[in-house]
Amino acid sequence: MTVITNLKTLYEIDPNQWLEEIIKLLKANRLNELDLENLIEELEALGRSDKNAVESLLEQIIRHLLLLQYWSKEAQYNKFHWQAEITGFRTQLKRKLTNNLRNHLLKELSSLYQDALAYVRQKTSLEVDFPPECPYSLEELLNINWFPNVLLR
Repeated sequence: MTVITNLKTLYEIDPNQWLEEIIKLLKANRLNELDLENLIEELEALGRSDKNAVESLLEQIIRHLLLLQYWSKEAQYNKFHWQAEITGFRTQLKRKLTNNLRNHLLKELSSLYQDALAYVRQKTSLEVDFPPECPYSLEELLNINWFPNVLLR
């Protein structure tokens, strides 16, 4: 019981040292000495953090695709920048994506689209008529080589 109390105190004082101690206990299979309360909290936070990161990247991809495809007034000047941003966000997303996170994005796609839509409507001063529902599949959004046909203009 003393180890758990010490670990809980260590968690408050130095979370990185706490993590190192937790890893040592796990590797030594000393599971009864773990600070389970804080370990669970950290694992839940890690899961939330991963989900937030991939959601943010996918939303950025959607925003830039919408601007590229529908904001013709600015596309002439910004299309190469928007394309580069999309490629960069896709690359970052590819590095973070797991099957579990991919399934999460599929489930959240409609909500993420609505968030991206709110942003681009504001950005374009409500001058552009964007589709009310996501016109892109998750496969298209993740495909590093896929762009809407507007690039041919």
